[in-house]
Amino acid sequence: MTPNETVEAVAETTPVETAEQHTHDHDHAGHNHVHGPALNPELTKEISVEVPANDVDKAFGKVVKRYQKLARIPGFRPGKVPEATIRNRFAREVRQEVMDLLVQDRFRTEIESKGLSPVSQPQIVELNLNEGQPLRFRAQFEVMPGFDISGYETVTVIKADPALTEQEFDIELDRVLDAHATIEPVEEDRELVDGDWAEITFKGVRRKAEGDTTVQEADEIDGEDVLVEIGGKNTLPAFSDALRGKKTGAEFELEVNYPSDFGDVRLAGLTIDYSVTLKSIKRKVYPEKNDEFAKQLGDYETWDAFLTGLRENATSGKKQNAENEDKGKLVDTLVEKFSFPVPEAFIQQQIDVRLDRGLRALAQQGMTREQMQQLDFNSLRAAQREEAIKEVKASLILDKIAEATNVQVKDDDVERELMILSFQTRQPQDVLRQQMTQDGSLQRMREQMRREATATALYEKLA
Repeated sequence: MTPNETVEAVAETTPVETAEQHTHDHDHAGHNHVHGPALNPELTKEISVEVPANDVDKAFGKVVKRYQKLARIPGFRPGKVPEATIRNRFAREVRQEVMDLLVQDRFRTEIESKGLSPVSQPQIVELNLNEGQPLRFRAQFEVMPGFDISGYETVTVIKADPALTEQEFDIELDRVLDAHATIEPVEEDRELVDGDWAEITFKGVRRKAEGDTTVQEADEIDGEDVLVEIGGKNTLPAFSDALRGKKTGAEFELEVNYPSDFGDVRLAGLTIDYSVTLKSIKRKVYPEKNDEFAKQLGDYETWDAFLTGLRENATSGKKQNAENEDKGKLVDTLVEKFSFPVPEAFIQQQIDVRLDRGLRALAQQGMTREQMQQLDFNSLRAAQREEAIKEVKASLILDKIAEATNVQVKDDDVERELMILSFQTRQPQDVLRQQMTQDGSLQRMREQMRREATATALYEKLA
């Protein structure tokens, strides 16, 4: 876990969830009992509120009069609909508005008088609302955990070695050379060997179990002029084994069993029967390591100058990666050190963040909306829970340390992040700032930057 993976959402006091707004309620002659999302019992508070009958009657009268002015009912002139008609025809709507008007206002007054700050959606667990009677309701909600961070200064981790090895440098150099290599035809008449590239055409059919009538995207797949590296790390062994030793013009059948964790979700877990034709054999040709090639790679006059620049960039990247790794280990150690309950609302928010991130990745891999709808989201959410709890705890701990050490984020730094985001989203910076201010994401960005600054300050104190 790294600091920038911690939860960004900071709960604000939200409107009270009244019975009619919830999907599961019981309403018996003005009595409501609501089943809301689970709350952490260790952090749950409950308040009981009573509103005098006189105030209830005034609220009903106010709402009814507004309906009288706005209602358009056949047989009555605008603004002249009798009060009794309004009460009969719009009884549920009037009651809901009275509930919204009184419950939210009195709830806010009550928590302020008790010095409570909900961090979850308040839930009405019991409510009695009838005209001519006092309004009584009970509300439950979660609050922020109280915990002590004494001793955080003593937390330490073994730093990763930031020195660049020759093997790592060679990998970087190979990556550059590979990116500028070309695939050229092999003129000689020979068989495919490891390292070659096979240009193939194929048709594939999904093997179905008896009685399987489902239709999938992989039922029939085909490819023209597809390049496959023999023995390549991204090539399935079944393809490499079948192609190795073949000559141009070879035609053959191939069965491929795709693993359940295969990168292309359309093929994961399936068996495909292929008909393959080898059209040609090709090989990868790498550029010469000379001054002319160096000039193509940037502001370099010689090959040696490029190598020097590459080593400096690789060294800097290794150092940054090592620092991020150390910060992640440091945050993980803090999470293990301090034990405290976490609001269920925060956990669910972070699970949402993690699921959204995962679904976006699946969409980029080709998963369709229909395929996503077939996923078992209950299982997916359960699988994300443990990591989500760690990330929430990391955020709360870093926030607490930031308060204790007075870590601040400069406005200029926030503006710099806004400018970067403006370029990425192609929105004017002023428009983006206004939008993010209104939806609260600008404040959340500032808070996340504060956490990252706190983690950096802790890292810099490591020996």
